Amino acid sequence: MDGRTDSVLITPGRKSKARSNDTVPEMNDLSISNNANATTPSKPSSGHPRSLSSAPKFSLPGSQQTDVYAEARSQVKRYLKDNIIGVQTIAEHSNQNTKQFVTRQAESIAEFIDELVQCVKLDLGKVELENKLKRTIAAQLKRRSLTEQHSGKTDAEMFNSAMRFLKWLCPGSDSTFSTTNEKHIYPCFVELINFVAELVVRPLLDQQPTSFDEYPKQLVRSYNKTDVKSDNAEGGHRIDMALKCDTLNYNGLNNDDGYDKDSFQFSEEDLKAKDGRNDERPNYSRIFAVIEVKPNSSDANMLKGFSQLVEYSKNVYWKQHNRRFIWGLVSGGSNVKACVLGPNFLLASRFMDVTTVEGRLELIGFLVNWSFCELPKLGYDPTIRFNHKHGCFTIDMADREPGAAQTTYYLRKIVVVAERVFGRHTRCFVVGKQPLSSDENCNASADILIKDAWPEVSGSAEDDMRDESKLLERVSNGLEGHSEFEGLYPKYINGGRMQIQNAHGEGVEDTTRTVLGETVWAQLGELPLRAHMRIAMSGVGEPLKFIKSIPELIVAIYDVMRCHMGILKHCQILHRDISEANILVRRDGTGVHGMLIDFDHAISITDDGYAKHAERTGTLPFMSVSNLEDKPTKRTALDDWESIIYILCWLGTFGWNSAIRQSDSKRRKNIASWDGDDVEDISEAKRNHIHSRDNFTGITKGFNPNISDIGRLAKVVKGLRAVLIDNHNDPDLRGAMIISDSFPEENDSDEETDQYDIWAVKSARKPTDIFFRNKYIHRSVMREVVAAVPGMVGGLIRHIKSLQGMHHDGGWIGHLLHEAENERMHLMTWMEVSKPVMWERALIATVQTGFFAVFSLLYMVSPRTAHRVVEYLEEEAVTLYTHFISEIDAGRIENVKAPEIAVAYWNLDPESTLCDVVLAVRADEALHCDTNHHFSDCIRAKRESLFEDMDTNSNKPHIKY
Repeated sequence: MDGRTDSVLITPGRKSKARSNDTVPEMNDLSISNNANATTPSKPSSGHPRSLSSAPKFSLPGSQQTDVYAEARSQVKRYLKDNIIGVQTIAEHSNQNTKQFVTRQAESIAEFIDELVQCVKLDLGKVELENKLKRTIAAQLKRRSLTEQHSGKTDAEMFNSAMRFLKWLCPGSDSTFSTTNEKHIYPCFVELINFVAELVVRPLLDQQPTSFDEYPKQLVRSYNKTDVKSDNAEGGHRIDMALKCDTLNYNGLNNDDGYDKDSFQFSEEDLKAKDGRNDERPNYSRIFAVIEVKPNSSDANMLKGFSQLVEYSKNVYWKQHNRRFIWGLVSGGSNVKACVLGPNFLLASRFMDVTTVEGRLELIGFLVNWSFCELPKLGYDPTIRFNHKHGCFTIDMADREPGAAQTTYYLRKIVVVAERVFGRHTRCFVVGKQPLSSDENCNASADILIKDAWPEVSGSAEDDMRDESKLLERVSNGLEGHSEFEGLYPKYINGGRMQIQNAHGEGVEDTTRTVLGETVWAQLGELPLRAHMRIAMSGVGEPLKFIKSIPELIVAIYDVMRCHMGILKHCQILHRDISEANILVRRDGTGVHGMLIDFDHAISITDDGYAKHAERTGTLPFMSVSNLEDKPTKRTALDDWESIIYILCWLGTFGWNSAIRQSDSKRRKNIASWDGDDVEDISEAKRNHIHSRDNFTGITKGFNPNISDIGRLAKVVKGLRAVLIDNHNDPDLRGAMIISDSFPEENDSDEETDQYDIWAVKSARKPTDIFFRNKYIHRSVMREVVAAVPGMVGGLIRHIKSLQGMHHDGGWIGHLLHEAENERMHLMTWMEVSKPVMWERALIATVQTGFFAVFSLLYMVSPRTAHRVVEYLEEEAVTLYTHFISEIDAGRIENVKAPEIAVAYWNLDPESTLCDVVLAVRADEALHCDTNHHFSDCIRAKRESLFEDMDTNSNKPHIKY
């Protein structure tokens, strides 16, 4: 068979663990809300399929989550890089002189607190100690000058703060305080952070700032409420502690340009809150960092802390649309780790022990740096800000060309939010070129969409040919003048990789490498590079949930794949991520249309229609089998067409919005296996469902009967499967033509006959199940005893008919005899492995003789039924050998050296093992299964010549021997 068919349908490779390939990280919800009043969409439910990379586990409608942190723990184990040296340096100011000034400030604050710690360590009575601390605090504050416009705490307030956090810094100083009690640590940590923040705006008299860079730009403090649910939290999560970051302003030092107060973190909630913000209680719209506190620093507690940090940070990404990365702290008793969470990393520093001088200095230095560093180093995006003059967000962009003029867009709607910690962090905004207040009809004309994401990149922007902005520009140029595709794809306007200004005012690419700095980056090994990408495009649509009927869905899919093939033909670009989220619906005066979006994973193809790279990409439930199995087989348009089958099955089963949501769990149990944690399980389930017309019927029977015209959708899906899998030659069943009503009706009697065939095969298997149980080598021998008969019987009967009729056999005899020879070699191999004794050989001969007689009669009466029976026998064989492999992997069957007869026949490596032999045999059986299915269909269609399948056009699916 040709390479494409072999990889997708025929040869089920052995399971292999999914490699960490973040080229497919998460599903992109590039969708446009239909609600003109919407500013922030409701948080997408967990009922969306996942992408390979880092998407959350899909929950079927009605399912219950038993462990809310299970996914977070899994992500921690995947992305955590622990004990990284220099994590705190990520927050250091870029200017060397400013960095030195900040270091001196941090050292002076640490010395102040160390002096307080030394007071506690003196053998003093309670009253005497309190007086000592008050005198020390008063003396220290006199040496400091309060920065203008800040009202500062009183000496008494500073004393009260110190009395709380000193319990934590000095274990044993207070018998009522336990360092292993989280609730005891909360107020201590709060007071320490706020104490340091107070001293940040009170520098020593001899360390006054001399330039604007030496003034703190923001003040990082803790919310007073601890162990509390956030004001706008999803679910019942309670945050241990959270930090807020408030902008500091100075007379004469800020420009009155509309961005002079809280510009980087103003949110929709702030606009709605007429009575101001609640600074006591954490709010995800304004949380700067999350802190998790555990009783000690054991591995189990730290894992729990990291997992909670990940879980809560999802809400920060969801609510704050300009966050590039997120800071966090995890404390295990007195040991604190600084954490930074980005698109594909969770970095944790070494422990900072607050009971030691060195640990306190490191932690205090880290906290002080947060107040002085530039906005990008806090994790915010300075190009997305809230403009108070116009009352809306602005988004800055520039073309890819160096020195290109910057364009400022005014936000209309936020339509896609970054709701995950790891992945591409895709956000989508509908924008206009003018603020709302200056254009009464701006909502009607806001047809510009900005996509903001962090995809993986290769090399520099100039050399990266998989840059989505370049590919989208190629699509726009390539389809220019082709009116038949107008409105079916987004058109490129401008954009590309984003830049961030460094300390010298120079633009540098905003990548994970520049975020982390060279010191940290060098410790991360082969961590894939991600770049901040922002693209402006024209053409907006609505998600598929706004589809109103099956006919509209079919039209939308037809348009999308018509556009897909147009892009393939005119632009030589293969999309590679056809999914529910990447198909939009658009309405105009001519009706409903589909729209293909998201070229994150698109790639240039060669002249023969193949993708140059075959890495695994896409959204798990919709990925082709070949893609899931991550084989080196070249990717083609057929992989994307296979994805369409899965999408339609998914929508037919679950519906596309809540109004038609499928509620019968029995109907969805088959298709549910297309989503999960194990890529190999998904691949095996899909292969089992799609390679057989009869198995696939089980999927279409699970379609939601409450959806009007669902039978029409089932007909379309069956036809698509027939085109791609069964390789029909009917020209009306090629590609998008299947959407017409030309597909022939199914024959119910054939379906019933197939059910009898399945029943007969499964019944015949039961004796071996009872007799041999888990003796898979003996089961294999008995299976091959009968499997070698059908090919020889069929070949012999057709040989006699050809001689008697004096006509050509149509190519059947050669196929059947080759199959018989192949099965005979299977038997010879297993005989060599099992070494059967005399009575076993007698049993083999008896079974073989009986089956030969029965099958010969069956083939003479109904060749179609005979081939169907063989198909189901081969399906059972694939299942048998899959269990065989599992037993070997589990160590219950010894993985001995492969017999010489197998090494010679399959041309295996001389060092091959029994497992390699089973893999080879299973691949053969899968091939026989599909071949006999095809033979049966040929007989049903009265196509006696197999030479019709010798299609010379390699771009079409076909069987070729």
